[in-house]
Amino acid sequence: MTVLAFAFGTLEIRDAGPHAALLPNACQWDARTACHRAPAIAYADVVRALHLAKVPYEDRARAYLELPHGMRLHREPRPYQADALVAWRAHRGRGVVVLPTGAGKTHVAMMAIDDKRRSALVIAPTLDLVRQWYDALRTTFGMPVGLVGGGEHDVRALTVTTYDSAYLHMEHLGARFGLVVFDEAHHLPGASYALAARFSIAPFRLGLTATPERTDGREADLEELIGPIVFRRDVTELAGEFLADYDVETIGVELTPDEREEYEAGRALYRGFISRNGIRFDRPTGWGEFIMRSARSDDGRRAMKAYLRQRELAFGAQSKLEALGQLLELHRGDRAIVFTQDNATAYRIARTFLVPVITHQTKVRERSEILEGLSKGTYGAIVTSKVLNEGVDVPDANVAVVVSGSGSVREHVQRLGRVLRKKGDKRAVLYELVTEATSEQYTSQRRREHVAYR
Repeated sequence: MTVLAFAFGTLEIRDAGPHAALLPNACQWDARTACHRAPAIAYADVVRALHLAKVPYEDRARAYLELPHGMRLHREPRPYQADALVAWRAHRGRGVVVLPTGAGKTHVAMMAIDDKRRSALVIAPTLDLVRQWYDALRTTFGMPVGLVGGGEHDVRALTVTTYDSAYLHMEHLGARFGLVVFDEAHHLPGASYALAARFSIAPFRLGLTATPERTDGREADLEELIGPIVFRRDVTELAGEFLADYDVETIGVELTPDEREEYEAGRALYRGFISRNGIRFDRPTGWGEFIMRSARSDDGRRAMKAYLRQRELAFGAQSKLEALGQLLELHRGDRAIVFTQDNATAYRIARTFLVPVITHQTKVRERSEILEGLSKGTYGAIVTSKVLNEGVDVPDANVAVVVSGSGSVREHVQRLGRVLRKKGDKRAVLYELVTEATSEQYTSQRRREHVAYR
């Protein structure tokens, strides 16, 4: 009889005999162990092929269980959440659901777990999000929840982990879950994190994200690792009824005469180096080539220093602080989150306006206290670099100010999403401060290439 077994992130198919020809292409003969072998992700395809051909087999691979019960805390799903579950179920419980921040992606996952009632693993990118999932699962299902990562290694029928821990431990955990939920699924593609999907036998997979697109184009890998995009709704489709109505306003600011002189000098030096060396940023290798060439000579090092300085001047212009001060005064009675591209600018704003700051250096407990203070109104504003792009749940926040940022569409949409959670009849606003006649104008154009800003 054909026997299936799980071994270190792979699926072993033994004694396939004449039925070997029926196995999916992922199954290859392994002479070292005298069996057919495939990545664990092929488990569902192998079982389906054997079942359809009515080939008897013994399944020693599956180590996941049925949950003793479903949700203990029930909440009526919004229509689009119910539709998302139907679409996911129609694709055999494999696929990606794209919903904007604040639209309730977590509840879609809870309904999926309740629907399949198999041991489930939730993978999230940060410990903050792991904590939120841990609390949500424990409350919704009324049962103990395991944790892997952040100094914890407690595996249970419902478990939460980080992407970092998942790809490290999945070769041992890959048979223990029938459903894997990939939160912020755009993190998954890539040589390391993708192992969290490939080393798991889970026949049911759910990806959640607001922005599946990646700058490297590897979002196409999500179909292999999780499944196709089965359901999608954008911010503009949900704003008003399910998300807060919002406005987006771009405010142009000017460099001071001294800043302008220094900016133009630095940009001329940097652009001169680029031109002399034939470096083209319209090619995928352009930025990497600039980094390598700039490290090889004094001329190159001066060019890199000039590039960083002109960028710093555009992102942290003095007039941006003045504009920010006016906005904070205008929204004195609101809850505002101020975003910057770098820690130095975040700390500068914190010192200038005496507001709390959250960066990657901020400890988890302090971060929680600051966010709680913003929610309660103890603080009218907080400033952060990039760590709050994902995983912040502050329904009271209704003002976002982007002082500086990258050209990433995802980052900009995530920052908008931080203030869109529905609460009463609140109306949110996102301000974008852009230094005119600098490269930041092009950066601003790139990151606003999304339906949410049209």
